[in-house]
Amino acid sequence: MMMVRKSKGLGERHHKILDLLQKYGEKEGYPPSIREIGEQTGITSTSVVNYYLEQLEKWGYIERDRRISRGLRVVPEKLAELGNALASPVLAAAETVNNFLHIPVVGRIGASLPVPVPASDFNYYDAETGVDIARSLLPAKKVDGLFALEVAGDSMIDAMVNDGDIVIMRKVDNNSDAKNGDMVAVWLPERDETTLKYFYKEKDGYRLQPANPTMQPIMINKGERLEIKGKVVMVIRKIGGIAM
Repeated sequence: MMMVRKSKGLGERHHKILDLLQKYGEKEGYPPSIREIGEQTGITSTSVVNYYLEQLEKWGYIERDRRISRGLRVVPEKLAELGNALASPVLAAAETVNNFLHIPVVGRIGASLPVPVPASDFNYYDAETGVDIARSLLPAKKVDGLFALEVAGDSMIDAMVNDGDIVIMRKVDNNSDAKNGDMVAVWLPERDETTLKYFYKEKDGYRLQPANPTMQPIMINKGERLEIKGKVVMVIRKIGGIAM
């Protein structure tokens, strides 16, 4: 395979990384991780990979969002300046990569009885564990603060959310951001449990309403702490063992 033509400031490793972004984007449809970039370009240190990515970012060949896993975007207009045989394939790969967003799966959420989870604040995730969503499928252009949870249980089946499905959530910083009827991920700190339910404010507290006629709501009195961690914006259904 031909390498990208060298231009001022770009060295062999820069070109290897750009070549990888082309090949990986064409094959997978989303950017490689830092670890994968190192493995496939012969760079043994992730800090060195970061060094070259920072240079490519500085020179305008890529854009990076460090708040999300695989938050790397190739800049087609800048690559076009290379003016070589790889420009068109790289541009095509860049368009494919830029149309997808990698959203981290941060754990499981109970949709039955509340489920105890060690990382109940949803702040930990493995950068390699996530789902890739076409940006066009998301209901809003704003993609900051998105995370995903795997559903455990069947209390939300009438809302078309089943056991094993993945729910895409938008982070909520304050309980007041949730409105009656929102489907939310709730953390109950005193119980160290999380649950997925419809949220309603009541006179004496809160009602966490299942979407299953065989189950009773969870009533939370005003004296018990409740934290809303996110609102559901999309459901990825698992059909025949495969997420759809």
